[in-house]
Amino acid sequence: MSKASALTSRERLQKALHHQSTDRVCVDFGATHVTGICASTLSKLRKAILGDKDYRIKIIEPFQMLGEIDSKLMEALGIDVVGVLPPKTMFGFANTDWKPFTLFDGTRVLVPGKFNLTSDGSGGWLIYPEGDTSASPSGHMPKDGFYFDAIPRQEPIEEDKLDPADNLEEFSLLSESDIQPLFEQAEQADKNNKGAILSAPGTGLGDIALVPAMWRKRTKGIRNVEEWYISTVTRRDYVYQVFERQCEIALQNLRLLMEKLGDRVQAVFTTGTDFGMQTGPFISVKTYRDLYKPFHKTINDFIHQRSKWKIFIHSCGSIYELIPDFIEAGFDILNPVQCSAAGMEPQRLKSEFGRDLVLWGGGVDTQQTLPFGSAGEVYDQTSQRISIFNNPPGFVFNTIHNIQANIPVENVLAMFGAIRDSTR
Repeated sequence: MSKASALTSRERLQKALHHQSTDRVCVDFGATHVTGICASTLSKLRKAILGDKDYRIKIIEPFQMLGEIDSKLMEALGIDVVGVLPPKTMFGFANTDWKPFTLFDGTRVLVPGKFNLTSDGSGGWLIYPEGDTSASPSGHMPKDGFYFDAIPRQEPIEEDKLDPADNLEEFSLLSESDIQPLFEQAEQADKNNKGAILSAPGTGLGDIALVPAMWRKRTKGIRNVEEWYISTVTRRDYVYQVFERQCEIALQNLRLLMEKLGDRVQAVFTTGTDFGMQTGPFISVKTYRDLYKPFHKTINDFIHQRSKWKIFIHSCGSIYELIPDFIEAGFDILNPVQCSAAGMEPQRLKSEFGRDLVLWGGGVDTQQTLPFGSAGEVYDQTSQRISIFNNPPGFVFNTIHNIQANIPVENVLAMFGAIRDSTR
């Protein structure tokens, strides 16, 4: 395709989502909180590409310490997709009032004004819901760490007093003021001819990253990670009731979002619930069909009947056995395509599911190759994955989940070099 007929980023994403040929592979980094780049690695990458040694990356998702990819770097890297993201972080404070901060590894960044920390007494950091240091801390980063872990704040469980409403306190109808920031992001993407994916609030049924509710000062209900997983079996009816009401609220909010955002958005991220381990699924197909699939199908049908949006599911690990059910439930996009897990071989996934699913991710292995391989090995694997996943069309390039901290910048540059060279 000649330079004169090159596609816009919006057109490139649209064609990829419809399994149509594009002038080059469509690329996403930073459009969701599962396709981003950790701030310390992003800072090194930006300096290598653009110079500007005094530039400070903004940390827009402090739980995973993800950095914002600014428009200048986005253009330099050929990134096509932007995110329509919630205005508040996983700890419940807004991404505003930026202030300087230095990470353990010495990276100088900017953090939101309510990114307030105290010492854990051993050199690590504690972080607080809504930035309120008078509340119990909800996150902990050990000394020299790169990410926060959720702090369990499970209140004592009394079986006869368990009420599904307690696990629903964070779900409510969106107000106009809630929707407006999302509209502004979508409108800006549309004006800039960028592809856009909405991270829909409240649709992630049983997403374990959300169960601890780190943004809430008090966490009623079942909030301990282990207790929640156990409860999907031992308190199945309780969990089902939570999902029923959560789904009802989600449908009302999706209606409002579809009416307001319209075709400014091309895709919607509805669930990040992980169903896989490294060696296989950690729930049975039967359990998925009983507890999750009915609600996934309800939400997906609702979206498909009222919009042109394609629907994105993120589920890590070895999920090969569940993919046919994901397709039946109405998902259009699979992420992160963890090829390093059992049964998730790239050619197998593309051959068996590439007609029904856009593969969004899988571009290079972030467990071994990207952090520990040579630049040449990263280049070769990236080139191979693009060749497999983008033939026939139906692929958006991203790594397997976020690019982590402490990754050699030479390897990240090699990955982007392979993306660039794939068009030759």
